[in-house]
Amino acid sequence: MRGLYLCFTLNLLLILFLGQSNATQKRVYIVYMGALVSPNGTPRTDHTQLLSSLMKRNKNSVVQNYNKGFSGFAARLSEEEAKSIAQRPGVVSVFPDPVLQLHTTRSWDFLKYQTAVKIDSTPTSPFDSSSAGADTIIGILDTGIWPEAESFIDDDMNPIPSHWKGKCMEGQNFTSSNCNRKVIGARYYDDPDSGTELGTPRDESGHGTHVASTAAGRPVSGASYYGLAKGTAEGGSPGSRIAMYRVCTPGGGCLGSAILKAFDDAIADGVDVLSLSLGSSPGEPDFSTDPIAIGAFHAVEKGIIVACSAGNSGPSPLTVVNVAPWILTVAATTIDRDFQADIVLGGNKVIKGGGINFSGLNKSAVYPLIDGTSAKSSSNQHDDTDARNCIPGSLDDSKVKGKIVLCENKDEDYGSKYKYDTLKSQGAVGMILVDNDERQVPSKYGTFPIAAVTEADGAQILSYIKSNSNPMATILPTVMIPNYKPAPVVGYFSSRGPTFGIKNLLKPDIAAPGVAILAAWPSNDKREALPEKEPPVFDILSGTSMACPHVSGLAAMVKSQHPTWSPSATRSAIMTTAIQMNNLHAPITTNTGSRATAYDIGAGEISLSGPLQPGLVYETETIDYIQFLCNIGYDTSKIKSIAPDVPNNFSCSSNSNSDAISNMNYPSIAISNLKDNESKTVNRTVTNVGEEDLTYTAVVEAPASMHVEVVPNKLQFTKNVKKLSFQVTFTLSTSSVEDLFGSITWSNEKYKVRSPFVVSA
Repeated sequence: MRGLYLCFTLNLLLILFLGQSNATQKRVYIVYMGALVSPNGTPRTDHTQLLSSLMKRNKNSVVQNYNKGFSGFAARLSEEEAKSIAQRPGVVSVFPDPVLQLHTTRSWDFLKYQTAVKIDSTPTSPFDSSSAGADTIIGILDTGIWPEAESFIDDDMNPIPSHWKGKCMEGQNFTSSNCNRKVIGARYYDDPDSGTELGTPRDESGHGTHVASTAAGRPVSGASYYGLAKGTAEGGSPGSRIAMYRVCTPGGGCLGSAILKAFDDAIADGVDVLSLSLGSSPGEPDFSTDPIAIGAFHAVEKGIIVACSAGNSGPSPLTVVNVAPWILTVAATTIDRDFQADIVLGGNKVIKGGGINFSGLNKSAVYPLIDGTSAKSSSNQHDDTDARNCIPGSLDDSKVKGKIVLCENKDEDYGSKYKYDTLKSQGAVGMILVDNDERQVPSKYGTFPIAAVTEADGAQILSYIKSNSNPMATILPTVMIPNYKPAPVVGYFSSRGPTFGIKNLLKPDIAAPGVAILAAWPSNDKREALPEKEPPVFDILSGTSMACPHVSGLAAMVKSQHPTWSPSATRSAIMTTAIQMNNLHAPITTNTGSRATAYDIGAGEISLSGPLQPGLVYETETIDYIQFLCNIGYDTSKIKSIAPDVPNNFSCSSNSNSDAISNMNYPSIAISNLKDNESKTVNRTVTNVGEEDLTYTAVVEAPASMHVEVVPNKLQFTKNVKKLSFQVTFTLSTSSVEDLFGSITWSNEKYKVRSPFVVSA
């Protein structure tokens, strides 16, 4: 008993010690204090006082100071200090410095074809001019930039725009001469607790270079990935300037404190568009502790368009991130190009596989073929499921030696390359991977003879194996198939709606190409090089990371044509002119073949020409976002700290609730909790940006179980009437367990202004 008592006492002391240690141990916290001025409009002093107090105690405690676009700082604090500061007047939120992740797992020509319904065999800029988007500045928060890439040359470009106030930071292997009239700015932000410094805006992973060239790269003819996808590579707004803000480490982590500082700098630097191909994990959003939501709010308030990737956690519902209504949230789709790696079976039957391999196998079916189950090891450590999936250790060396092995890929513990490495060490000569997802989104296998097939094609191959005493096969190197149909298709990985915890806000907003995108790459990356080959200067990546810069480039193009438009007007123009049909003139589908909904693609696939002349736009103003914050539970005092421009007498309504979010003047509509035979009405206002004297008529597409009425159903604009309001009433006539989708389109002979809606019962 004495021993037990002593053990209990020691454990209790250890718990108390650890608790005290955690309370006093210091880590980086972000202290967000809202706008630069106080609610009464005077310059803030509390920010300076709080910083001075901290630095008196420890001059190295402050990591970042936010004092250009908004107010706050990041500092090393104990848990007790953080809690104490959170109670101070003027402090909106205090939260640990989070680590966000990049959203990565011949696009512009396809979009041009989609818009024009015309195939152009000669790759050109979607806007037929290398100066398209001239003098707009796209700020990119990412892993840095490789300035020597041909996509970033500045030949024949005009002088740097006069509204640019930023800088080109020097660092390791990066001098001010690395910036030019194309890459006009570069900054980096070190991780204070990593023990190592980034020390340079130079891209060491490739992601930022790929994103930047997708958004605004100059045309480069003859671009390819070792001969694949050969053509002219260019960005969406090739005349735009690039400002790179390196906030991510080579390992992919992106510190919230660095992201906020980049927003703070970018606002003062004078960027027109901000592009972020990164985000947090799916979950209920907390906009007071989300660095992207905080920074984007103040950027949009200053007239900067902010586009963000929707995330790569699909196809599960409720996974979309970067959902703040002031952010343009981008999903990912395929383009009309397939990377095909054919599998030739005995008898010359060909199965169209996928993936990118540069296999050197014989072109004829001379290699024995076996499935994983038939090659199972006699060991009792693994079952048939392990063998079917070719789990390392589950297959017999003698049974796979010299053969191509058919493997399922339903386990999540082992990647395809790791499986092949194991098979190769056992003497196998190739692998056929049965995986619908890998067939849609091509992985790069290098010289490994690997091909991915759908489950249906996998079943055909397995049937061939079972019905032949001596099954044979080979795997051919990948070729690129142009004009592939159907396209676009939603990328399986693209995160989906509805918005977690906020069903009255429809996200994502829009979809854009994000599967197998070719763009610039650092020329020193030997990790991406094929054996005995020089590293590629263009690479192929997939992810909503790749979709986002397509929209950023388009937004910059719209901004260059309409410099006085607000960020919400640009977003509206992009959303209301989006495409819902694929290149078979049928509705866009998901990778399973089902019709894509607004939870998959938002308003649809971006159009390149439509946003330049949208006809009408939905203006979402700061007060709309303030009301949104009220409706999700923010109190008035915090809101006034965040946005001091609200009227002095402003206060959140006592009946603020999530249902009221549906009334935000947004280009899409989301209604929740609609009961049988019940009606709900929402209001919208549109602004005419087209010809003066035009009449629009409302066209409704709705499921049979719902009645949708638009009042008035005609809008007539004149020289003196630029804005008109309308109401939409939704009535559910038949109960439904599924969410219901439809659209309202304001239409005339020239314009079609479409808004998607979703109603959940």
